[in-house]
Amino acid sequence: MNKINNSLFSKPFLKSLFFVQNKWHQHGVLVHTLCVIYHILKAGEFRFLAAGLLHDIGKPFCAFKKDEEDREFDEYSFTDHEERSYEIIKDWNFISSYTKELVRYHYLIRDVQKSKTEDFGRYERKKKIWDGLSEEFKKDVALFMSYDDLGKGKRRR
Repeated sequence: MNKINNSLFSKPFLKSLFFVQNKWHQHGVLVHTLCVIYHILKAGEFRFLAAGLLHDIGKPFCAFKKDEEDREFDEYSFTDHEERSYEIIKDWNFISSYTKELVRYHYLIRDVQKSKTEDFGRYERKKKIWDGLSEEFKKDVALFMSYDDLGKGKRRR
């Protein structure tokens, strides 16, 4: 897991929360989250509501400049943000285990796809997790990911 641990008042935390994420997101984490909630509510998929609110809660804590592209465009990478989000909420008794798992695995589809060409060891680990999920949960993850994608807005570049 990404070892970055930004404080609440650090520049990466505040910038990623309120202003900028990366080339795939039009908005910072807060507005993106509100957009995801909007699309979940609009679709009437209320079982995803808590996950929509919490799925990126760990992102500002692990925002970092991964490469030259991040530095050039003053954007951030969020490696393993879903695991960081899960770590934050895993002991919250008022959150269902379904929601916790959805938060933990919401990016797994994309992670498997990306790591297949970039990091075969990571691909094998992520694919094993994916293969261990029930078919019903895989469908829910895919549907949730569609609302997450809708919440990203238009690409900036």
